Amino acid sequence: MEKENQTDLVTIFIISDSAGETASKLAQASMAQYPTVEFCLFRRTFISSSELLLKALKDAKNENALIIHTLIDPKLSRIAEEFCEQAGLFHMDLLNPVVNEIERRAHIEPSYEPGALHHLNDNYFKRIKALEFAVKYDDGKDPKGFLDADIVLLGVSRTSKTPLSLFLANKNLKVANLPLIPQAHIPKQLFQIDPKKIVGLTNDPEVLINIRKERMRAYGLNPETAYSDRDKIQAELEFANDLYQKLGCYVVNVANYSIEETAAKIMTALDLEDHSYYFMEDSDDDE
Repeated sequence: MEKENQTDLVTIFIISDSAGETASKLAQASMAQYPTVEFCLFRRTFISSSELLLKALKDAKNENALIIHTLIDPKLSRIAEEFCEQAGLFHMDLLNPVVNEIERRAHIEPSYEPGALHHLNDNYFKRIKALEFAVKYDDGKDPKGFLDADIVLLGVSRTSKTPLSLFLANKNLKVANLPLIPQAHIPKQLFQIDPKKIVGLTNDPEVLINIRKERMRAYGLNPETAYSDRDKIQAELEFANDLYQKLGCYVVNVANYSIEETAAKIMTALDLEDHSYYFMEDSDDDE
């Protein structure tokens, strides 16, 4: 009988004809569900020939690994499928089932081009502009940016304003943010924009106290300062909440959410679409 909680090493192979980011994210999301399990993750990327693929598959077989692959080349995909079936290896093709279904519905053959997601197309340059916008209008550097932003984030110190701004910028959204300090001047531009574009960030007092103390320790300073004082933090949060009510904006408590989860809640609440994977381009050619 096995000992309780005893687990074996689980090995996962990521095999891709590109960078393998899609398969890697699935693997990482799956591994996160098992914090007590020891994993070994191998990446075999930019597989461009059957020889390279077979070597990767044999390495995976030697490790009795789970295989997650994104191989758009039908020949390579078939090789992987047949090898895994014969070797009795668990395998998952993340790409072709969806690609094939799109082909069936759209009646158009795919390009079968590895790494097509990473092209430097218009979408890529829009993302770069959004990132530049987030940096330019971070921490209320220029309130005029509020007028052009897709989202304006408000919050007291340590409510993840900057990380959220950059994460949302990767979704091609122009984001500006403003730190809130009691009795500080509130820019007039904030009252000139649609409140549906504004998001008020808040946090639990205990969480903020701990975060701010750790920040002071990281700087080699005394953690017991006005910055982490309970009464001061409570006053900051009340000031922020009063402003949110006055603005009538959407409010989210970031205490128990990751950056990704908070961003998802914001995009859902504001009815914003994720434009980071759109590839439709205007064309003047008539077919």
